[in-house]
Amino acid sequence: MSSSNLDLVRSIVAPWERGDFSSAEWAHAGIEFVIPDGPSPGSWSGLAGMATGYRGYIDVYENIRINVEQVRELDDGTIVALFRRIGRAKTSGIVELPGREMEGAVIFHLRGGRVSRLVLYFERERALVDLGLTAEDTP
Repeated sequence: MSSSNLDLVRSIVAPWERGDFSSAEWAHAGIEFVIPDGPSPGSWSGLAGMATGYRGYIDVYENIRINVEQVRELDDGTIVALFRRIGRAKTSGIVELPGREMEGAVIFHLRGGRVSRLVLYFERERALVDLGLTAEDTP
C-alpha cells in the first residue's frame, strides 16, 4: 500500500469537501472520466472532457460539496473514496435526502503520480458491486 497515493487522493478530495471542484492539477492530460450512473452518465477523455462531464454532475445541485467518509486503497494504484453529497438538488429543492440516496463513491486509478482514470458514482452500492465489494467490506 502506498501512503503517497492515499495522500494524493486526500489532497484531491479536501477541496471537494469545501465545494471547490476547480483544480485538475492532479489529473493526467489524457484522463478518462466516467460517470456510470445517475442523471448524466457518460465517458469523457482529456482535461476538457473531464470538465464537461463534471459540469453535468455538479450542475444537478446548488452549492454542492461532499463529506468524505472513507478513503481506501484497494491495490497499488486504485483508491476508492466513499462520500455523501451535500447540496440542494436544483429540480426538487431537496437539501438532503434520508438514507442512502446521497451516498456516492469515486474510484481513482493512479499512474505516475497522476489520476489516469476517475470513475464517479452517484450510487455507492453500484460502485461496491463493480469493485466486487459489499457494504460489510466498508466500515
